Amino acid sequence: MSDKGVRRGAGELEAQVMAALWASRTPLTTSQVQAQVGAGLAYNTVQTILTRLAAKGLLERAERGRAHVYWPTKDEASSAAAQLRTTLRAVGDRGKVLREFAAGLDDDEAEILRQWLSERSGES
Repeated sequence: MSDKGVRRGAGELEAQVMAALWASRTPLTTSQVQAQVGAGLAYNTVQTILTRLAAKGLLERAERGRAHVYWPTKDEASSAAAQLRTTLRAVGDRGKVLREFAAGLDDDEAEILRQWLSERSGES
């Protein structure tokens, strides 16, 4: 089965590759990432995604024998936070975006945020 004709949302494949790498406790080769992501992806497709992610600074790579191994430069939480900050900087009304974001939090998430903000304000 090949990946021809399969349509994915923008960034979906990159997200799947990053998820596989974050889930691994050790660096992975292209073949190992291909096996983790599955979905009949061609080796070359996975290799291209890994190369692009490395060029964006999201992955490091090193030679291991005749292959390369890849690992994330940041953990999943740090990477997600960086994406949120980038998005926030790109909008005009940051306050409105933050309010909308906070309004969408469930009670447990809101409590985590309240506790963190309370601790942060106590550090001053």
